[in-house]
Amino acid sequence: MAHIRIPSADRVIDDADSIRRFLLPYGIHYDRWAVEGRIDRDATQEEILAAYAPEVEALKQRGGYITADVVNVTPDVPNLQEMLNKFNQEHRHAEDEVRFIVKGRGIFYIHPENGDAVFSIEVEEGDLINVPAGTKHWFDLCADRTIRAIRLFKEKAGWTPLYTGDAIASGYQPLCFGPNYIAAKGIQIEHAVSIAA
Repeated sequence: MAHIRIPSADRVIDDADSIRRFLLPYGIHYDRWAVEGRIDRDATQEEILAAYAPEVEALKQRGGYITADVVNVTPDVPNLQEMLNKFNQEHRHAEDEVRFIVKGRGIFYIHPENGDAVFSIEVEEGDLINVPAGTKHWFDLCADRTIRAIRLFKEKAGWTPLYTGDAIASGYQPLCFGPNYIAAKGIQIEHAVSIAA
């Protein structure tokens, strides 16, 4: 499940209903769709789109999207860092950024227009997020540098980042929770041992 982190308030939100309530004033839609038992995370693009056809079609109808695809990013993607550098700077899009995560993790940072504090949304398998057109944000992958997601578009050109020129993203490091974050920090977890008195 997603995690919202508000660094300036040292606050984390990790309950689905609380996440939805927090994101609503920013126009960001969040939902959960099942992955486990529904689709192999390594299925083909066609199989993934077929498995989620009813949900994708409903999103198309509600949002006016005309096409959907599956993006598959792994550490083996040629020039991965150059690709990520296009999106880890603050930017906007001319259309909504809709993603359903089938596999992996990533982190969106949102810079609200109303002056509220910057916050992050870590997304993982089963999370659906819709960041509205015009929202100032940036995106990065978590330590395993893997994400597989269904994307919806009104037109392909809408996905082009429109950079704000603000260097704010350089002050935030992609902080992902869970085992990938722990591994990235080199933290060793050992099994707890109880000692009887």
